[in-house]
Amino acid sequence: MENKLKKYALISLTDKSGVKELAAALINCGYLLVSTGNTAKVIQESGLNCLEISDLTGFPEILGGRVKTLNPKVFGGILARRDNSKDIEQLLEHGIDLIDVVAVNLYDFSGAAQKEDVTVAELIEKIDIGGVSLIRGAAKNHQFVSILTSPVQYPEFIEKLSQNNLDEDYRQYLAIEAFKVTAAYDSMISRVLEEKIAGENTILSIFEPERRVLRYGENPHQKGYFFGDFNEYF
Repeated sequence: MENKLKKYALISLTDKSGVKELAAALINCGYLLVSTGNTAKVIQESGLNCLEISDLTGFPEILGGRVKTLNPKVFGGILARRDNSKDIEQLLEHGIDLIDVVAVNLYDFSGAAQKEDVTVAELIEKIDIGGVSLIRGAAKNHQFVSILTSPVQYPEFIEKLSQNNLDEDYRQYLAIEAFKVTAAYDSMISRVLEEKIAGENTILSIFEPERRVLRYGENPHQKGYFFGDFNEYF
């Protein structure tokens, strides 16, 4: 039954670096492309075939783009277990095709937060919902789906794709990196909003980029890290 299903790659990017090369490589390896808004335009303008997400779902983007990908035809295609006959039967029943590759990077919340006099309302609009859901869904189903979260990953992915070498170990590695991205993103949002709304920061984020590696941890065989303003204490 699975061979009756089309095979898609979904691309939805804020940072569109390398998207043309990625899209071309996917098409060359037999994938159909589906994308959102401006990403679809960039791909189409490069002369490559790419469906708009609304063409796949049969439902338009609504609420000023707040709702685009949150649809069963997207998440069913991502989350279906390819080795589960009931999952495949349901895809066929509801006209849902497989989405085997997801390439997503998130709204630039960090960049917005660094602007002077940015309001909480402006920050709220920079909180990505669909993108985080796509990343988590693809990462959860990494047994079958490759999840790309950064243009830095594209060259290695393209090489493995061209060699038909997207094995489960590699997909697992991509999934772990993806969960790091969503964890850091949520941590950053909670920290920034707490500072903006409550005027304080009580959240210790283990994903803070500014940290110092200590000589050893609690025990000599463990690693230790110092998070926060190192110079404030030493």
